[in-house]
Amino acid sequence: MNYGITGKRALVCAASKGLGRGCAEALAAEGVNLVINARGTEALEAAAAEIRAAHGVEVRTVAADITTQEGQAQVIEAAQDVDILVTNAGGPPPGLWTDWDRDDFIAALDANMLTPIALMKALLPGMMERGWGRVVNITSQSVKSPIPVLGLSNSARAGLTGYVAGTSRQVAPHGVTINNLLPGIHATDRADSLDRGVSEQQGISMDEARAQRQATIPARRYGTAEEFGAMCAFLCSDKAGFIVGQNILLDGGAVNATL
Repeated sequence: MNYGITGKRALVCAASKGLGRGCAEALAAEGVNLVINARGTEALEAAAAEIRAAHGVEVRTVAADITTQEGQAQVIEAAQDVDILVTNAGGPPPGLWTDWDRDDFIAALDANMLTPIALMKALLPGMMERGWGRVVNITSQSVKSPIPVLGLSNSARAGLTGYVAGTSRQVAPHGVTINNLLPGIHATDRADSLDRGVSEQQGISMDEARAQRQATIPARRYGTAEEFGAMCAFLCSDKAGFIVGQNILLDGGAVNATL
């Protein structure tokens, strides 16, 4: 299928590895030129070189912490005329409700709610003026089914979901769509970190922790960055213009819900 986005420009955040990298790769495969961001310069430049070599697209890099105002300013300056925005940032640390204080919640909101909102506020006007745009926010399955040890993430991402629900309906008349992708467990560094936590808490090996978590997924495996990226690319395509304000699970069936 021709996605009709060859020659478009996209900003993909946290794109040096994991789900962000999967999205960047999938968009590049469709001929989309990229601005990619991550905190680590070395990993970011390596990812950019590999994407350029594999897909022949232009890739501009901005090494910065997207969750800070300074980082946002750098990225926004480099991405003023993008047609596609993919927001992404690492999730807050796990813990118990008794562990977190106000500063912990402010940090989670800054990273996983206020940062994507700032990027949308900066870049949506240009998309609306041009009459076409796509925004995909990478959130979490916890929006549909809260994960007890990820209370910080549950809270911040639910707030972003509410913002998108209203904003997406306001920009849709201008040819711009906003949707959220809700990953379950994917084979990324984040999954390794959570598996390590289970391993240490229960005194079991990493393999045992991973097998235990895979058993909770009907697909009996973790997702891949490639299949996640493929869905992102579809939502960014000209075939997805009638999909507005949706929360799409990619979780192998882990969330047991009718709707």
